[in-house]
Amino acid sequence: MHGYNTTPCTSHKNIRFVPVTMLLSLQELLQEYWPHFVFLFTVTAAVTAAIHAAMNKTDVRAAIGWVGVIIFSPLFGAFFYLIAGINRVRQDQISQQRDRSLRDYSTLDDTPITEVAPYSAPQFESLRTLGDTVSSFPLCDGNHIQLLCSGDETYPAMIEAIENAKVSIALQTYIFDNDQKGRMIADALARAVKRGVEVRVLIDAIGSKYSRPPIVSLLRRLGVRTALFMTNPLGMRMPYANLRSHRKILIVDGCIGFTGGMNIRAGFTTGPSGEPAARDTHFKVEGPIVLQLTAVFSQDWEFTTREVLPHETWCCANWSPPEPRVPARCIRSGPDRTILSTHHMLLGAFAVAQHSIRIQSPYFLPDVALLGALNTAARRGIQVDIVIPGQNNLRLVNYAMTAQLDQVIRNGCRVWRARGTFNHSKLITIDGAWSYVGSSNLDPRSLRLNFELDVEIHSRQMAAELEQRIDAEIADSDLVTLDTLAAIPFIKRLRNKIIWLASPYL
Repeated sequence: MHGYNTTPCTSHKNIRFVPVTMLLSLQELLQEYWPHFVFLFTVTAAVTAAIHAAMNKTDVRAAIGWVGVIIFSPLFGAFFYLIAGINRVRQDQISQQRDRSLRDYSTLDDTPITEVAPYSAPQFESLRTLGDTVSSFPLCDGNHIQLLCSGDETYPAMIEAIENAKVSIALQTYIFDNDQKGRMIADALARAVKRGVEVRVLIDAIGSKYSRPPIVSLLRRLGVRTALFMTNPLGMRMPYANLRSHRKILIVDGCIGFTGGMNIRAGFTTGPSGEPAARDTHFKVEGPIVLQLTAVFSQDWEFTTREVLPHETWCCANWSPPEPRVPARCIRSGPDRTILSTHHMLLGAFAVAQHSIRIQSPYFLPDVALLGALNTAARRGIQVDIVIPGQNNLRLVNYAMTAQLDQVIRNGCRVWRARGTFNHSKLITIDGAWSYVGSSNLDPRSLRLNFELDVEIHSRQMAAELEQRIDAEIADSDLVTLDTLAAIPFIKRLRNKIIWLASPYL
């Protein structure tokens, strides 16, 4: 019989055979009407994506931006939103696993304090309460925190700690360059492995690509167990492609920790000929806060590799940090259950300020709420100083920053453009008594997309040290005024404003 496949199959007697003429008709239908099908698919995808953005985005600017992108480019916009616009981490079951892992470590700490006035000032009591609700960690006394200036002080201290490690080393960073300093640290880690030390290294998948070839292969050849955050064996996890771990952590034997804003890059050290280096600030910590660093690293490592790190190997049972000892705690933030943690802490800190707010940030692009808090503080008579680099390593971010500066200057905040080499430090002090330091920048990426780690410190002495650094930067800075902004040529001001419109996505 023509047009039908009637060949019997003894093992599949119940299969219904499709007429060849029907297949031909379907092929002809597709050839004739494929543009209509493509149009229908595009409209369906765009409408679905736009509805999802409108219903799920909590920031109205983000919702409007995504809906606009989807409408103006329906197929590409919907695909781009699928990849970069949906926060799957917050909805993923592994978020619950991360929380359980964190609680397992945090319950080992039994030294929280309930009164901070003797260490900082009475107005920070309410900020301690805020931190209790925002952070998974208690504010603990008995921490020694040492300020380290750039790579010339930080990398030797890190290597010395690694060389003295006896049990375990945990290292997490955004950038780990394959350069002279990076290889020095890699070699120190390799020597620790040969001594029998348990070593784990976690590098962000995007940050690992800042140098060619990436250092990951070298670390693995040296026997250092290394993993990339947000990847799988086949490459990038596309649903998480826009999310990054910006945290910087080093923990040795569970007793000594390093954290702050520094990546591992030779550019932050003085060159062999004495050429000036980029600048940054890092911190060596001892005491109960190291346990909190360990908790953050362990959950990120488990999230990436599914390996659970046992407490007896990675935690210190007793701390004997040197004096002075101060109350401090870790504040972790990221596009999961901890989103907006740093945002809430900063809003609270700016609200309780009574005398001064000092901010040093390489990328200053706060959202409307933070801008409002800073402007309100300035109008209350609080002296607000904001120090940003005169030379920035990210040109587009610098353009967007410049376009927004008038919003704080006209309300009484002082903005300073630092001379000299690029400064990557992220430092905030309030009233010379409270400090907030770590990996977070004051920009949309750090506040909403990156996994960040910061430290809240109640200490007049530490605040005084940080303010000395900030004041030294101000002394070698140029004051930005409305007149200097108006003197920028119109075409450049227009360029800056256009780039500023895209600032939530920089």
